[in-house]
Formats: sequence, structure tokens, C-alpha cells
Amino acid sequence: MYGASPELFYGLLILAVLWDIFWTGIGLWKSARNDQKYWFLAMLILSTVGILPIIYIYAYQKGKKGI
Repeated sequence: MYGASPELFYGLLILAVLWDIFWTGIGLWKSARNDQKYWFLAMLILSTVGILPIIYIYAYQKGKKGI
């Protein structure tokens, strides 16, 4: 990896996975509670490192905005 240590790479990879799990979990929970099946399926199928769930939570969710 052009001089970068494997420990740094694996550390960043673990952080990205944890970030994705956190935001996807919140997005899935909120879309299921709001009976929004298409959003639920999109977040379940697409792996976007948390970007799609964040967009859903802050822009397209029914009711209250944010977490």
C-alpha cells in the first residue's frame, strides 16, 4: 500500500465498518417504525458507508428530524 502500514489500513477499515453499522442500524430502525418499506430495502441492500441512512434520517424521514 505504498508505504502505509497494514495496521493503519485495518484500523480505518474497522472504523468504516462500525460507522456503517451504526448509521444503517438507525436508518433501518426508523424506516421500519415509519412503515417505509422501500427505504428499508434500499438501506438493507446497498452498502454506502452510512451515507444513504444519513440522507434518509435528515431529509426524508416522516415526523421528527434527526436522531
